[in-house]
Amino acid sequence: MSALAAAPVRLTPHERLEALCDPGSIRTIRSGAVSPKLGPRAIAGDGVVGATASVDGRPIACYAQDGAFLGGSLGERHADTIVRVLQTAGRARLPVVGFVESGGARMQEGTHSLAGYGRIFRETIALTGVVPQISVVTGTSAGGGAYSPALTDLLVMTEDAAMFLTGPSVVREALGEEIGVAELGGPRVHDRNGVCHLVEADEHAAATRVRELLSYLPSSAGRMPPRSLPLAPLAVDGGEADPGRFVPAAPRSAYDVRDALSAIVDRESIIVLQPRWARNVVTALARIDGRPVAIIANQPRYLGGVLDAEASEKAARFVSLCDSFGLPLVAVVDTPGFMPGSKQERAGVIRHGASLLRAFAAARVPKFTVILRKSYGGAYITMNSRDLGSDMVLAWPEAEMGIMAARAAVGIVNRRELRASSDPEAERTRLAEAYAEEHLRADTAAAAGFVDEIIEPAQTRDRLAHALESFAGDLSLSRP
Repeated sequence: MSALAAAPVRLTPHERLEALCDPGSIRTIRSGAVSPKLGPRAIAGDGVVGATASVDGRPIACYAQDGAFLGGSLGERHADTIVRVLQTAGRARLPVVGFVESGGARMQEGTHSLAGYGRIFRETIALTGVVPQISVVTGTSAGGGAYSPALTDLLVMTEDAAMFLTGPSVVREALGEEIGVAELGGPRVHDRNGVCHLVEADEHAAATRVRELLSYLPSSAGRMPPRSLPLAPLAVDGGEADPGRFVPAAPRSAYDVRDALSAIVDRESIIVLQPRWARNVVTALARIDGRPVAIIANQPRYLGGVLDAEASEKAARFVSLCDSFGLPLVAVVDTPGFMPGSKQERAGVIRHGASLLRAFAAARVPKFTVILRKSYGGAYITMNSRDLGSDMVLAWPEAEMGIMAARAAVGIVNRRELRASSDPEAERTRLAEAYAEEHLRADTAAAAGFVDEIIEPAQTRDRLAHALESFAGDLSLSRP
């Protein structure tokens, strides 16, 4: 197959909006705007299509930049159209979707184009937490064309897209570094550094994904998230779907928490966001009994599910976003604690861990916690503990929670006995079993009130569905 035949089909701005929106629903605005500074090169619309439309019958505001016109560069009239779309979204309380492809500020318009970006940034920030904002980067976007989508709530890139503040030629001139567009700012860069939430094959796939994302979100803060028909998870080998079958009993054995989640949430409803950044924590949108929820889960498959600076930053941002738009939070916990060491201290693990603490404690949506195997130390508190404000803490029967694992604890508390023992390993095992029985068991935590109920793994979905139903009226307390 030739390179030309393999290249993805490029859509026009109108075609991008048509791929996203309901047929016949698009109503353009400012389609006659013209830049006075471009003379005979000026075109109607000035390289951007702004509109209101609908997705699955729900109104939205949207725009799409035209990378074929002056590289999608942003001039004053172009900026005014995007600002108008954002202002309309704010006044009407509509979600905003932007298809971004821009070389940045238009050289021919100088400071006027820079001022246009300033207005866009201001309006975008003003809408943060007010209406959902989703960006789709469909080509190369530089400078302000990278900052603009990075300010929105969710960012989707196509596989041929790229984002950077300064392009390869500037990098070459300033640093003498030879680097290509994809290596500098392609999806493989940004889905690993937290800038991008999802990568899709092409523009059609990206538009389909955005439609799906919108189905989990309310039109604006203070409104109820939409509910869908529930689809129970598929049971394996008949009977009830049981997340416990995916979780090894040995507390240090690795597994993929996404398999356990698949047996809790509605079938095919889970969308994992930022899957390649900070992989030791999973952030996902899903549904339980048709109700949208936000899931924050430790991932034992990577780093044993330990919390570190990047995982804390990722989870904190997600918790705050979902709290803004009334999505109940479900923390699925299996973590040995925070990552120790000088590298993490230098990375600011205290600051990022505190951000996650703050995000959970400040969230006003219903918050639920399920402890699968273990929850130790500061991570026990941070992962939506009862005393941090969780509305319901459930634990599986073999779960442990406390300051640290039993063998590590007795190594500190009973170090003298261990040194004096003729068989230190056997003595450590005996003392660890006694320590776990007294301090770590789920029934001990339940007796003290730190756990609301001990449940069998197969009951997890039913208990969460019931909790969501019970707290449904509390969603009115989400941020306005």
